[in-house]
Amino acid sequence: MDLDEDQVRAMIADGETLTVEFKEESRRPFNDRSLVETVACLANGDGGYLLIGVADDGSITGARPRHEAGITDPFRLEALIANNTVPPVSAEVGVVTIDGHDVLVIRVDNSARIVGTTSGVYLRRARGGDGRPSCVPFHAHEMLAHEIERGVVDYAALRLPSASWDDLDPLEFERFRRLVREAGPRGDDPLATLTDVETARALGLVELATDNRPLAGALLLFGKSESLRRLIPTHQVAFQVTRGLSVEMNEFFSWPLFRIAEEFIGRFRARNTEEEIQFGLTRIPVPAFPEVAFREALANALIHRDYTARGAVHVQWRDDALEISSPGSFPRGVGIDNLLVTPPNPRNPLLADAFKRSGLVERIGRGIRLMYEAQLRYGRTSPDYGRSTDAFVVAVLPGGPANLALTRYVVQQEHAGHRLSLPELQVLTELLAVRRLTTEEVAHLVQRTEPETRSILNRMVEGGMVEARGAGRSRSYHLAAAVYRALDAAGAYVRVRSFEPFQQEQMVLSYVDAHGQITRKEVAELCALDSTQARTLLQRLVRRGELAMRGEGRTAYYQRAGR
Repeated sequence: MDLDEDQVRAMIADGETLTVEFKEESRRPFNDRSLVETVACLANGDGGYLLIGVADDGSITGARPRHEAGITDPFRLEALIANNTVPPVSAEVGVVTIDGHDVLVIRVDNSARIVGTTSGVYLRRARGGDGRPSCVPFHAHEMLAHEIERGVVDYAALRLPSASWDDLDPLEFERFRRLVREAGPRGDDPLATLTDVETARALGLVELATDNRPLAGALLLFGKSESLRRLIPTHQVAFQVTRGLSVEMNEFFSWPLFRIAEEFIGRFRARNTEEEIQFGLTRIPVPAFPEVAFREALANALIHRDYTARGAVHVQWRDDALEISSPGSFPRGVGIDNLLVTPPNPRNPLLADAFKRSGLVERIGRGIRLMYEAQLRYGRTSPDYGRSTDAFVVAVLPGGPANLALTRYVVQQEHAGHRLSLPELQVLTELLAVRRLTTEEVAHLVQRTEPETRSILNRMVEGGMVEARGAGRSRSYHLAAAVYRALDAAGAYVRVRSFEPFQQEQMVLSYVDAHGQITRKEVAELCALDSTQARTLLQRLVRRGELAMRGEGRTAYYQRAGR
């Protein structure tokens, strides 16, 4: 095991977490059965470390020797764990001596499959009623959701023993074929010519060995409403319209998914309003909400929801936003901080495949990026997933007045042969709001590495969209004068450039008052300037009698004048 004393001490100092468990043996031995159960518990969570010989309060009491000659043999303990777990867990065991006490350290990886003990005990890592991390019973319905989340089981591929072909609606198969035909190159053309049974087989939604018995996905896509309510009672979708505190519409449906998608897109079109901008002789419509953003958000909610969990998918149309929520957390490996760059990882792959082949959604996994791009291209802010939890994913499409000047600028760039990329749109929109960004801030915004981000920013500087200030890690960026002019905000450029010198002068004087002196290098770091800009700022303060230079060349520094 690679962990050393300092690393184990640091782990103990952080206390027990969902990935670290303490067990002490000063009062009674921690037996092998309990050890194996705790390992299985960690494997059913995110993995982690079991530290034996550490009390709950972090005090080190030491682990007892578990084998002959007063030692603990790590290899024998690893074998014990593997032989008493199903499927076998390959744990890594080591002994680390701290303050004269042996601490037994067991590292456990998370398991894609559910892990139990050979005696039939199933536990999972969670927070107990007191809020502390602990091992709690792992119930059957939780096991199914766990394996679906980890990609081991596809809910759409589950057998429904009481389901039959009669539970499917021929009209829904015809709807699917029509969607494929209407989608043109976005759809999978050959599917439009297949029979109902051939379609279900092509989509992998029936058991071939049992006379085409439909799987759960067949019911979700092509099932009759009464069959869906009986066989998949967790499936429900709501369409709600609110105005202020009043509710104008609140309807719930148990329809198959393609019918839901078509109906809700139709309702969206009927309610969505538009304004226009003039570009030359062309009038360009600017919708209150981009249809592509709504379509992708709705499809994500229907495809990726956890169908083992109770609760409906909700589409809520508010005065200032569209909100779409679905039961279940983000699929494993996906989070708010990597939505734009993570590879596709659908919770229900068969449903995702069927939606792509129908042409309703993107076929190359760019749905989230399309949502962001559409919102920003029409002068609105990015989709917001900030209210998502472990129980629900919530996507909010902000509405309200659009920045029509930004939309006009985007269209102007496209007519000039430069279609702005999503990162460029993100940077432009954010700089309009906050005026100045560092490379690190932009990297967080666009979810790229800093080298990738610098490449994006350099292209924007070369393209005349942004200007750079400062050097190194203190380098920052603001919109170029030409962009502010195109956005009818020339005054904003003057403010972002002219307010800064006064602010920088005050920062320098405050630094000198606090520390007695300042060098040119310190001014450059403090004010995010390059060396020449820092010298100009200092010379200006010297001419005004605020500062005086002491020394020469590299050893020069500046103090308050008269001191």
